[in-house]
Amino acid sequence: MALPTYSTMKHHLLPAATYSRLVPHATYHDAATIDEPTIKPQNRSRSAVNIPASLSNLLHLNLNHHTNPTGTHAGSSNNAMLDVENFNRQTPTYSPTEDISSMYSEIHGAADWSRLLSPLHPWLRREILKYGEFAQATYDAFDSNPFSQYGGSCKYGRHRLFEKLGLLRHGYDVTKYLYAMSHVDLPRWLERSLHAEAWSRDSNWMGYVAVSGDEESRRIGCRDIVVSWRGTVVPAEWLEDIQGKLESIESNDQSDIRVEHGFRSIYTSNAETTRYNKLSASEQVMGEIKRLVKFYQEKGEKVSITITGHSLGGALALLNAYEAASALPSVPVSVISFGAPRVGNEAFADRLKELGVKVLRMVVKQDVVPKMPGILFNEGMKMVENVTGTLDWVYTHVGVELGLNVKTSPYLKNCIDFAGFHNLEIYLHLVDGYVSSKSGFRCEAKRDVALINKASGMLREEIGIPPCWHQPANRGLVCNPYGRWTMPNRELEDIPSPYREGYEQLLN
Repeated sequence: MALPTYSTMKHHLLPAATYSRLVPHATYHDAATIDEPTIKPQNRSRSAVNIPASLSNLLHLNLNHHTNPTGTHAGSSNNAMLDVENFNRQTPTYSPTEDISSMYSEIHGAADWSRLLSPLHPWLRREILKYGEFAQATYDAFDSNPFSQYGGSCKYGRHRLFEKLGLLRHGYDVTKYLYAMSHVDLPRWLERSLHAEAWSRDSNWMGYVAVSGDEESRRIGCRDIVVSWRGTVVPAEWLEDIQGKLESIESNDQSDIRVEHGFRSIYTSNAETTRYNKLSASEQVMGEIKRLVKFYQEKGEKVSITITGHSLGGALALLNAYEAASALPSVPVSVISFGAPRVGNEAFADRLKELGVKVLRMVVKQDVVPKMPGILFNEGMKMVENVTGTLDWVYTHVGVELGLNVKTSPYLKNCIDFAGFHNLEIYLHLVDGYVSSKSGFRCEAKRDVALINKASGMLREEIGIPPCWHQPANRGLVCNPYGRWTMPNRELEDIPSPYREGYEQLLN
């Protein structure tokens, strides 16, 4: 049964109030010391919907807002509520970026981000948001319309992707698109076109490889190869079908390193009869990574690999990192993931650590997906393993966690919305406002809060942004010269073509 969504429930909204004082601009002393203005959580009313206590305890959600004897929420301040009437929409949505090359290795996790997370260093925050926007691009550019001839593909050709999505400012160029098979063991995770002349019956666009340009490479201190993996469009659909079956990461089943069967199947499946998956997603991405690494290393450049993804995309990012680090031991590999589920057992986590893979996981406390699979049998069983020995069938998370909490944001409704809690735009909003686990929401946050409601309804109603506003005009239909409404033809550059992509590969 799919997880319920409560984004349309009614809420008791408090009136707006002005900030009690002006807050000075942030001052950054060094990587370990930071002083940023924050907004403490406002006194929001308690939700009328309560999930069963047993489920809440099982998932460690702690969704209820506890009140103190005065009737206000613990840690809240009535003097710091959101000023909706004076909410300023005339400010830039992102900050100027500095030269961060002096901290290249730290920002890529050389010391497991030990000096950068508490409090969160502004340079790292901006890099996390950059990679998060690369992950969000896989949703914004995905054609999920089943009535489109190209349903399941990317809406834009790779040369136009960042231009169409407003991401040219990051200074990266897309070099390859990635495709994954549809006949895998997560039954409903892929989108398929109902059109008689569909572009593909077997594959979906799953992400892309990009590389930093010369100017961006100088700014960050290396030539950065980015791989961005797409998550599922409707995560609740695969969440209910996930098998939680661990299998050997090697095809011969001899390794004690085990990963979730469905994730591995998506990453490694191929078929000679398909147009886009004669090579598996694994073979596609590794071929491109090796090509780019060789090209830039032969030019004497320092190269890094950063793999990002949200939800299922975060799981694929770990599998990709394992393979990349194994094949290219001289190249630093890091993973920046958002709302990712567990992928493998402790041996898998240990091997990633041995390979030097650095993993930074963004996790929203109220999001159930990072608690899957392995709700019961997970890294919390360490004490049991002291008696039984290592258990190969127990799931464990990998890397360093940056914990986020929806209750810290004064812009969000007080509601229970499982799909909303998992939404990538919620993650990016909370990262933008995060300073530390003991601080409120950052006043200097730049990211446009309207993006929260692109595919959800979690933004407070008095801000005036309608829910789920991100959709094509007229549901994608256009009026042709004869006055008939039809699905539009794509520009030639935007039509999927394995032959064109293969030809461009030869030219590169």
